[in-house]
Amino acid sequence: MRGNLDFSSWSGLASTLFGLILISLIAVGIRLIFMQTIQRRRERENRQINERLRTLIAAYKTLGGSFTGELAVDPSHLGQLRQVEISMDEAENANGLTPAGGEGGPAVTSSERRRRIRDTVEASLSDVILLGTDEQVRLAAHAATEMVAGRKVELAELVVSLRNFIRQALDLAPIPLSLIIPSQGPLRPSTSGGRGGGGDKGGGMDGGMGAGIGAGVGANLGHESAEPTGTPPDEAHR
Repeated sequence: MRGNLDFSSWSGLASTLFGLILISLIAVGIRLIFMQTIQRRRERENRQINERLRTLIAAYKTLGGSFTGELAVDPSHLGQLRQVEISMDEAENANGLTPAGGEGGPAVTSSERRRRIRDTVEASLSDVILLGTDEQVRLAAHAATEMVAGRKVELAELVVSLRNFIRQALDLAPIPLSLIIPSQGPLRPSTSGGRGGGGDKGGGMDGGMGAGIGAGVGANLGHESAEPTGTPPDEAHR
């Protein structure tokens, strides 16, 4: 390197300085491009992590939002539920009894409520299958298979897996083993809501999460790789 430096004349000194400056600018430019590429990649990974975590948190709130009442999901479709209610009403009429609540009363409301729970659970299971860990995908696929077969599904094991994963991703201390948490079941939607309570419950959470999640969970989820809504089923599916 020293042999290439020429300080014998002003022109040699100028060319030497120009060469050094040019080499320095090229090195700085390569460094800046490299740093920007890494920064864009990290920002993209953080956005993906944020979206994944928001979706899994919403699924957790839907699948495990209840501690009391019926914690199993009834996979029956609306037509099947109404058929059961009609049979019960006919049996009551044959015995000279009046159906509770009269025509279209609490029985229809109960069927609609079970249908909404089923719809929100199906949407949440789909999100877990898409973005969950291997264990969560296995549990969600098993629950979906049971629902397709027409059997009631308990979601407590999947809820525990989601809870442990989310707390680990947020760098929270694990829940002590000595602390007993009751079994959790699907969130019961409000009977006055037009689209079920699951979507509203998850929607209010998005604004509070923000983009600050990625900074705390990027290192924890880097090796792992829309918010679920309680969308009603198509009329044909009913």
